[in-house]
Amino acid sequence: MTIKRLMIVGKFLGICALVLIVSIWLASVLDQPELVEWQDPWQQKREHVQAQDYMVVAGTPWAAQAAADILDNGGNAFDAAVAALLVLNVTFGEAASFPSIAPLLIYDAKNNESRSYVGVGTAPAAATIDAFNARGFKVVPKMDIYSQLIPASPDVIARLLSQYGTRSFKEVSAPAIQIATDGFPVHKIMLRNLDLNVFERFAYNYLLPYNAKVYLDNRWWRPLRHKQRFTRPDLAKTLSQLAQAETKALLNGGDRNAGLQAMRDYFYNGPLAEKIVKLHKEKSGLISADDLANYSGHWEKPLSGDFQDFEIQTNGTWTQGIVVPMVLQILDGIDLKSMGHNSEQYVHTVAQAIELVMADRETFIGDPEFNDVPIEQLLSKEYAALRRGLMNKKAFNAIPNAGAPLEMQANGEQVNLNAHVASLYNKTIGRDTSYLSIVDKDGNAVSMTPSDFPHSPMVPDTGMTLGIRMTQFRLDDTHPSSLEPGKRPRVTPHALMVFNKSDQSLYMSLGTPGADMQTQALIQVLLNHLVFDMDIQTAVDQPRFRSRNLPDSFSPHSYSPATLDLEDDLYQSISVSLNKRGYTTKRFEKLHNHFSAVGAIVLKNNRLFAGADPREGTTAIGH
Repeated sequence: MTIKRLMIVGKFLGICALVLIVSIWLASVLDQPELVEWQDPWQQKREHVQAQDYMVVAGTPWAAQAAADILDNGGNAFDAAVAALLVLNVTFGEAASFPSIAPLLIYDAKNNESRSYVGVGTAPAAATIDAFNARGFKVVPKMDIYSQLIPASPDVIARLLSQYGTRSFKEVSAPAIQIATDGFPVHKIMLRNLDLNVFERFAYNYLLPYNAKVYLDNRWWRPLRHKQRFTRPDLAKTLSQLAQAETKALLNGGDRNAGLQAMRDYFYNGPLAEKIVKLHKEKSGLISADDLANYSGHWEKPLSGDFQDFEIQTNGTWTQGIVVPMVLQILDGIDLKSMGHNSEQYVHTVAQAIELVMADRETFIGDPEFNDVPIEQLLSKEYAALRRGLMNKKAFNAIPNAGAPLEMQANGEQVNLNAHVASLYNKTIGRDTSYLSIVDKDGNAVSMTPSDFPHSPMVPDTGMTLGIRMTQFRLDDTHPSSLEPGKRPRVTPHALMVFNKSDQSLYMSLGTPGADMQTQALIQVLLNHLVFDMDIQTAVDQPRFRSRNLPDSFSPHSYSPATLDLEDDLYQSISVSLNKRGYTTKRFEKLHNHFSAVGAIVLKNNRLFAGADPREGTTAIGH
């Protein structure tokens, strides 16, 4: 080809590219979405909400309002929790999707009993380390069909309503169906989670076309706009089908429990299961009809540890929740108040306690049905004292050694970092988690942390997102969260409750999104409230720090030794001093959701008090 002809071809291709760019620009300019007038609560100052009868805290205003409406109309905390969960699935679906995970703690006031429900699915029967290695994977891949667990939340919903609720699924799903149909304004955190440039939107549309249809409003060329009306018609249809399955069972003479079982069966054994299996067959995935039909969660006794005059309760070791009481028991032997709130010495001390426990997390904590977890030893005060003795004045320049709880020794083996690499979490489509907490007029309480994101192929025409929680497994058979068929990954989401040791009465219900930051944020809020005597809203508002000297729970399990992320106020006041201790410090804007978004309810002096984090749309409503 001559130079002249090459120049002609080059000009032609250049003109084509220009026409394409102009066309995309014109389409994005001319095709403007409908905007909704609405006051976004993101980074807005929260009032310290107080109430007498009930309190709701949830990850979006719509979820909080749905729960409050159920309570106003005679429902209890358990009914309201399901209503809030389903509205979160609609209004925050890129962070807490239907039908993924929902770790749960409940308090049954009538029987003065707290219980944990295993709200995380299992690996499919075909999911083995060898199967992943044969496909060339060193870690469980993101944005892939292989990252999908068996869904858990429909099971959680059926069990919670059946055993403790008073309302039908049709009643509690009605708000979510209505909002999904009528639409809601795109909020700032949703916009941040789905903040993609035109090339990323094109790639998302190419790789995951149904996901892009749902989350890019079927228009990849146009960025989402703050406050544009956003609908979820396919998800509304799916929830309606579940409600219809329940109604059909009731019309056939079944009682309330039969209706709820029919709803559950429609998902795990019926048409929705068939659609999930069809997707996996088409994409050579792993989930089978038997995997779905055989799935079930179960109730368990919460794990607990002591701090001051309180008992901290959380879910089992299929979550990372045990980290919170373990860290607090290390810190219980230290005079934190004398250090000053968020002083350089205080931040260093709390960070080291967190890092010591995270080393134990990586060595011992995993699904208790597959791991012999030394829970009693890990939660003992003697072991906390041994680990406390390893704290020093300088930053740990690597992940510290795990302890040896069975031998009651402070140090044990070095943490195995096999496939871990020193890099930050890559930008992906949708992220985060959400949270809801409810206390009703009778004193019943729910603490739930739903999660999952549209990184993997959604189930066509259903609005269902099965998420990527398989990425919290390791393809390493020496790790406590190693992949095995039927096993649960050790997930980051977990719920907390705090009880008065004197009479076992409920004192707090709290939780947060934020992956590996979840435990760190909850520890900081609890210390702000219990050690520094802040009211719960002030405790939630305070600047936070985040240790990165621990393996990320999501693949590729990155870590950053001796690194602390700091919100701006903290960075300005203590970063130089922390640098002298050997830390690398990184600066983030104030009230950034990189530092989680805590929701909390305190029961004190026959009143209810809420803390709602301005780092996201977390909203409190009381009556």
